[in-house]
Amino acid sequence: MLTDTILEDDRWQQAGLETLAETAAQATLSHLGLPSSHFEIAVLACDDARIAVLNADFRGKPQPTNVLSWPEEDLAPDMPGSPPEEPPQGGEEDPHHLGDIAIAWETCDREAKEQGKPFAAHVTHLMVHGVLHLLGFDHIRDKDATLMEAHERAILGKLGIADPYRSDQGP
Repeated sequence: MLTDTILEDDRWQQAGLETLAETAAQATLSHLGLPSSHFEIAVLACDDARIAVLNADFRGKPQPTNVLSWPEEDLAPDMPGSPPEEPPQGGEEDPHHLGDIAIAWETCDREAKEQGKPFAAHVTHLMVHGVLHLLGFDHIRDKDATLMEAHERAILGKLGIADPYRSDQGP
């Protein structure tokens, strides 16, 4: 398994996060031509209270957010819109740790309802988004955001999930 999910909130088990996270991570690495058997990712399935503490500790923002990621190394490109560096590869016996992702139940649930999206589709998008962050993608600079969103759309499309950035779609 590419992902190792720690369930701090039981609602995530009922929602099938372990499968959603694994599917999203596998699809993301496959899209980028990276062998998933050479990598590992830790996923923390938590609630808003826990992610608010993490967000305060690591980003100085003491409020809940949907997803956070901590890359093992900085792969971000210097030039806006350029692809990140490739991560170091481990092997099947000793996979390289790409980093950690935390995802919060209440925020994800609320956002999915507000946006009229299926919960599983929204969570899959957020997991793809988090994995791309681990791989050096970002959305702070406009050209980087364009590149990251293009990858998200392509990956989600391959999974049969509608473009999350289109505003004219219903549930």
